Amino acid sequence: MAITLINPDSLPQVDVYRQVAVATGTRHVFVAGQVAWDADGVTVGAGDLAAQVEQCYLNVATALAGAGATFDDVVRLTVYVVGWTPDKMAPFLDGVARAADRLGTTPVPPATLIGVAALHTPEHLVEVEATAVVD
Repeated sequence: MAITLINPDSLPQVDVYRQVAVATGTRHVFVAGQVAWDADGVTVGAGDLAAQVEQCYLNVATALAGAGATFDDVVRLTVYVVGWTPDKMAPFLDGVARAADRLGTTPVPPATLIGVAALHTPEHLVEVEATAVVD
């Protein structure tokens, strides 16, 4: 495998992501921010953060597959959430768990969650971008 995810002992041990990714592959895959659109461009889960997170992660997986990669190859996720407040963590994590169940994997690469005022359309609550490295 081209990616090793680690949590160094001297950093907090976080369950939902790893602090460091070490990549040894030669091909980089950059996935544009994915929103909660289905294949026809229709928003999935209007007003439902968990449903939108799930769809975003599924869309990232689809984009990765198009480049011959999977979540196992991801070295970094950046997540943008509209109007982020700590009380949104539970539905956010629910959406990640639902996507993980459907994908058969738990995506835990280093990640950054950024609260934003808005995304490109008002119905979108979250956007997820990814960087992967493959052999």
